[in-house]
Amino acid sequence: MPGHDDIRLGTIVFAESAAATIRQIARYGFESFQLTFGNQVGDRDLAKLALEVRESLMQVEGRPVVSALGVYGNPLIDEQVARDFARLIDGAAGFGCDVVSGFAGRLPDEPIDASLPRFAEVFAPLAARAADRGVRIAFENCAMEGSWQRGDRNIALSPAAWEKMFDAVPSEAVGLEWEPCHQLVQLIDPLPQLRRWVDKVFHVHGKDATVLWDVVRESGIGGSATFAHHRTPGFGDTNWTDVISTLRMGGYQGAIDIEGWHDPVYHGDLEMTGQVRALRYLQECRGGDYVPNPT
Repeated sequence: MPGHDDIRLGTIVFAESAAATIRQIARYGFESFQLTFGNQVGDRDLAKLALEVRESLMQVEGRPVVSALGVYGNPLIDEQVARDFARLIDGAAGFGCDVVSGFAGRLPDEPIDASLPRFAEVFAPLAARAADRGVRIAFENCAMEGSWQRGDRNIALSPAAWEKMFDAVPSEAVGLEWEPCHQLVQLIDPLPQLRRWVDKVFHVHGKDATVLWDVVRESGIGGSATFAHHRTPGFGDTNWTDVISTLRMGGYQGAIDIEGWHDPVYHGDLEMTGQVRALRYLQECRGGDYVPNPT
């Protein structure tokens, strides 16, 4: 992958089956894999898992990498999830990666400001731990159907919240796991936001959205009608050429990992069809095949 290893293009795989999945799908050209542990890491042997995953990666031409480890429970109310962040921070080097991602957590049914003291209590020591190990913590920007006033899992839903979070834990080791989908479904234009926040983006999820503007104009966003669909890249509203250009101009070096299982069309039997199509689309948005300059 000469010339394109600044931004790798990959997908998300479930940690429990990661080694086998990588062996099955790497042939399609995925260059990176994020391992997701769901809501909790549980009692998994991370050292053993890392060895199994590394062995699978070594069998693949082009040597794809593990881009990030993710756990998506609520670390502000579930102490096990907070301990999972620490375990993943400690174990990231074994996977050859330096990003641990997840939700920032939330005090359920409370406004965002009410969660900030607990957020600082949990993540200040985790940020110091990460910095000591050369690891970065990336908070996903998913609202999880929450708002500023109430929600159940994640406060990292908007730029105003990010400002407060990064003020509460002022560390270079904390940033964002960003994707345009979660902004589009809030009717936010993602590209100006990315330009503003690109230096805090540590990992990117390859997920898009289609906004049904006729439904928004007729019914608004608070009614029973669906006004947006989560989409696989290449099938939604975002111009990913602009996303990748913005990332490159901002100095981003990392991965865009496709987040599947959400597209209303390319799911089930068409899941991998949609993901491979998204990979090809993102490759074109990245510039297509690398062509070396003449000497």
